[in-house]
Amino acid sequence: MALSPISALSPLDGRYAARLTTLRPLMSEHGFMHRRVQVEVCWFIALSDAGFAEFKPLSPGARTYLLGLVKNFSEADAAAIKEIEKTTNHDVKAVEYWIKSKFEARPELKAASEFVHFACTSEDINNTSHALQLKAAREQVLLPALDALIGKLREMAHASAEVPMLSRTHGQTASPTTVGKEIANVVVRLAAARERIAGVRLLGKMNGAVGNYNAHLAAWPEFDWEAFSRKVVETPEPLGLGLTFQPYSIQIEPHDYMAELFDAMARTNTILVDWCRDAWGYISLGYFKQRLREGEIGSSTMPHKVNPIDFENAEGNLGLANALLRHLSEKLPVSRWQRDLTDSTVLRNMGVAIGYTVLAYHSLGVGLGKLELNREAIAADLDEAWEVLAEPIQTVMRRYGVQGAYEKLKAVTRGKTVQAADLHGLIQALEIPQADKDRLLALTPAGYVGKAAELARRC
Repeated sequence: MALSPISALSPLDGRYAARLTTLRPLMSEHGFMHRRVQVEVCWFIALSDAGFAEFKPLSPGARTYLLGLVKNFSEADAAAIKEIEKTTNHDVKAVEYWIKSKFEARPELKAASEFVHFACTSEDINNTSHALQLKAAREQVLLPALDALIGKLREMAHASAEVPMLSRTHGQTASPTTVGKEIANVVVRLAAARERIAGVRLLGKMNGAVGNYNAHLAAWPEFDWEAFSRKVVETPEPLGLGLTFQPYSIQIEPHDYMAELFDAMARTNTILVDWCRDAWGYISLGYFKQRLREGEIGSSTMPHKVNPIDFENAEGNLGLANALLRHLSEKLPVSRWQRDLTDSTVLRNMGVAIGYTVLAYHSLGVGLGKLELNREAIAADLDEAWEVLAEPIQTVMRRYGVQGAYEKLKAVTRGKTVQAADLHGLIQALEIPQADKDRLLALTPAGYVGKAAELARRC
């Protein structure tokens, strides 16, 4: 069976392939090969500038050509590397041989070809390539998608800042809030989570087979290889890698930063799971309507259905993403002695974890775009919950030392259907200043929202 969107084993490359076009070039095997070529080229150019008599500085034309191999890396180039790998059965060596094959028609580069992959272990290339993949995915796909969600939610929070809404703690009627304030809560949480994702430093090591520069020093014992490696890792792209230097490692970079990044992503996704469920509930209560799409069907047998499918889709994919992200963060920092190979196959699934995350963000964005506030339903719900005013009445009573204030309101309201008249009768009988009595008599559930509107506008 030929591979196609309907024969793909993963829905990321099948049903949802069109939603992940920006991520695929970065986190696929093609993207991994691209970054490997980038690392090898950066290392090779840097070696030419190190001052070694055996490797003179490259000409401007050679440098331009080499950087062009990176800039113009294509799917055909990736396929050519895979073809070489059929013989080598080693993916990094295949990249090395492919680069050398590009030197055949250029005598200057061919003469220096043994400096491709010089003193490197495969993991020097792989760990930095993984970091470059994550850097690109974070900057180009993940954070922009998250920023779009935060921006949309902030817009909604501001627009509905003053729309009063009944709270439900433990699923029961509780002190009113505003729609905007409840959305603002999500905005503030997401903004903090976003900064945690953005703040993780992406590390890279270039220190040989077990992290000690053994081969490097065998070739040039007096050369400061650690300073050289740091320069390659930390110099901005395209002549360096633009990462943070990792000075201590075994054969592999320890992956602690990856665990930190994936944990930060998982915590962000958990906040969004919380919001998906709340939004689903508000739709169920009728607080939100969903804009209809022409031709869309909600149920194969119930024609009236307009299901909150985008929030359900997002919740499900966030769960899949988090299952993978948490496995990655728990497994990757663990390696037997100087290395084992268990990290290699797991790391190939980074794109899957990020893919489900990005897919969920897309679905959530679509869902948010369909929502319309149903002010009438929200107002009607509030108007049937006069019992929530027991809180302000008993609080004012306590201010003036009225004994048993809480208990008196409990007797009138707990588990009962309360009307305005019931509360007004109690207020009229209170021995408190008339001004406070008048203020309580004028209070309605819709007017009892505290600083909710101000807080919503501030997010």
